[in-house]
Amino acid sequence: MIIALSIRSFLLIERLDIEVAQGFTALTGETGAGKSIILDALGLALGAQANRKFVRKGEEQAAVSAEFTVAPDHPVWAILREQGIEASPFETLTLKRVIPASGPARAFVNDQPASAGLLETIGATLVEIHSQHSASALMRVSQHRDLLDLYAGNETLLTECAASWKTFQNKRQARETLERDLQEAEREYAWLASAHEELSALDAGADEYEKLSAQRGLLMQSEKIADAVGEAVSAFDDSDVEAALAKASRASERVLRIDGLAESDGGLSRAAKLAADALERALIEVGEARSALDGLAVEAVHDPDVLERAEQRLFAIKGAARKFAIEPDRLPAFFDEVAEKLEMTNAPDGLIEKARSEEKAAAARWHTVADRLSQARKTAAGQLEAAIEAELKPLKLERTRVQVRFDDIEEGASGLAGRERVEFEVETNPGAGFGPLRQIASGGELARFSLALQCALAEVNAIPVMVFDEADQGVGGAVAAAIGERLSRLAQSRQVFAITHSPQVAAAAAGQWLISKDSSGQNGLGRTLLTGLDADARHEEIARMLSGSTITEEARAAASRLLEDV
Repeated sequence: MIIALSIRSFLLIERLDIEVAQGFTALTGETGAGKSIILDALGLALGAQANRKFVRKGEEQAAVSAEFTVAPDHPVWAILREQGIEASPFETLTLKRVIPASGPARAFVNDQPASAGLLETIGATLVEIHSQHSASALMRVSQHRDLLDLYAGNETLLTECAASWKTFQNKRQARETLERDLQEAEREYAWLASAHEELSALDAGADEYEKLSAQRGLLMQSEKIADAVGEAVSAFDDSDVEAALAKASRASERVLRIDGLAESDGGLSRAAKLAADALERALIEVGEARSALDGLAVEAVHDPDVLERAEQRLFAIKGAARKFAIEPDRLPAFFDEVAEKLEMTNAPDGLIEKARSEEKAAAARWHTVADRLSQARKTAAGQLEAAIEAELKPLKLERTRVQVRFDDIEEGASGLAGRERVEFEVETNPGAGFGPLRQIASGGELARFSLALQCALAEVNAIPVMVFDEADQGVGGAVAAAIGERLSRLAQSRQVFAITHSPQVAAAAAGQWLISKDSSGQNGLGRTLLTGLDADARHEEIARMLSGSTITEEARAAASRLLEDV
């Protein structure tokens, strides 16, 4: 429900802070006092189009915010999560719009920047506004099927229908893709066979091109490598370093064998040991180095034939890549693709038959669910027609008949929500024939029809706030009382506001606000005021609504009777 509405510098409103109660609240006041301005301000907070004309003359900006308490299981919280808006279902939700006198309008959700479109999406889940010429979903034929499904409780069937339709479409697309691929493969059979034969003979391995390229780079340097290795071996042989180290090592060993030297702790003994150990290590390292050089010499032989074979292989791979207009390293994967298409041409019947069978089975499943959904809708349609007509009789629309019209969806249209379109039609006079609600019903009739529909949907409609703008236009007496009784009934499960000129409707409300206008605003501008009425003030306002500007005792007595009857 709405718990607070704050309006700043909006048209005739300077500053307005409203704390809102539960149940049914009536908004009354003389014509021209500015009742519609309150509705416009609320609509702005709910994402309606902004206009700089809304900014009160002489002010820098207009601002409107509406604060809600919303049940934790309400879909609005999922919408906010999807949009990355931080919000807790255990706290209030505030929607705000700011319109500068110059510059773009801004929108906020819980003080976080948002788009007007997001406010509109959120607002549609929280508030329904019913006016004479815009009875919410009734004026949008695209919403009629949703209203019927809501009344019928078709949520499970709708989920099944959507899932089976998606599966059907996926299977159909798979079959169509397979048929296109097969046709293409059949047209290209000769080319595929030739390409397969050539690629099979080439037998390019994974990463072969990259490895051959690296190998070729080394082979092109193999002669230089062989010369450098030969120079190293020659240097080793010419210096006879192994013989020299061996001779030196033997000499150091003789020094260590001199009597008493090994047991001595003097500097000579330590130096001799260090020299002997170093020469022994050097001799071992030199031997290992010689072995490594010999091995390198074997590997570093320059062989022009090996280089030529590598270049020939690279040339063959590059040639195939150019021919098939792909990168060389793509050849193995391309070969697999060619083989798959070629295999398809060799066994098409089984593949196509399987795809067609799966599509047919998926279509049958969707038709079964869609048939069940259609039957549920038609059963509910009769019940909804009767429920609406029962509500219409006390609303001075007893001659009006209601019909839910079904039309099959067009060929190729989405079957996510079933096989038919739905539109509410009415016949306002017997024999006149049924026609679209939006074309036949007058403004007042449309507002009352909307009220009757909401009463019929009261137990299933999840919208927590409803606003009715002059649903009593053009009626009075018992009909107005019936309107008030239905608004009061709706308010048992949601918050209801009604802008009204009818004392009968106002008397049916749990609370009442008086909207008035004076000329004491800044700069001599008129301003709209809103005052919550206590019991005495409410009694006087209803008496004024009954008698006009001069309130008589008879009007006060009549007001007392109206309030007592509620």
